[in-house]
Amino acid sequence: MGFFDAALGSLLSPSSGPSVQPPIAQALETLLQQHDGIGGLVNQLSQGGLAGQVSSWIGTGQNQTVTGAEIAQALGSGSIGHIAQQLGINPQEAGALLAQVVPHLIDHLTPGGQLPANAAQVPQSDALISAVSAIATRLLR
Repeated sequence: MGFFDAALGSLLSPSSGPSVQPPIAQALETLLQQHDGIGGLVNQLSQGGLAGQVSSWIGTGQNQTVTGAEIAQALGSGSIGHIAQQLGINPQEAGALLAQVVPHLIDHLTPGGQLPANAAQVPQSDALISAVSAIATRLLR
């Protein structure tokens, strides 16, 4: 397991006990709050030049990749800086991490290739923990 995988694994794991959100779940919750839910996040990323990639993440086919720099540009330095600070990493690492996690998050929260009816709401903590668990399974295989 490489350094990035080890770092990702530590961010995906709860810091103490099953009722505690993993650090990345807390950061994703913050990201969704900043953008008024999955619908706002999708809109921000699409308007930030990632419309093609975002469509693939929502759709039922293969997810297109995105770079940390592309995510950072689409979300803005303030959002990335806040996530970096929350996770205790630098903004470049936060962008790279979000480039790995956000496509899976959007894919997970848009079952059947559709935004949910409550797209303007931030999912409950247990839904985010479930999403992070599914993401960890995909990324750390």
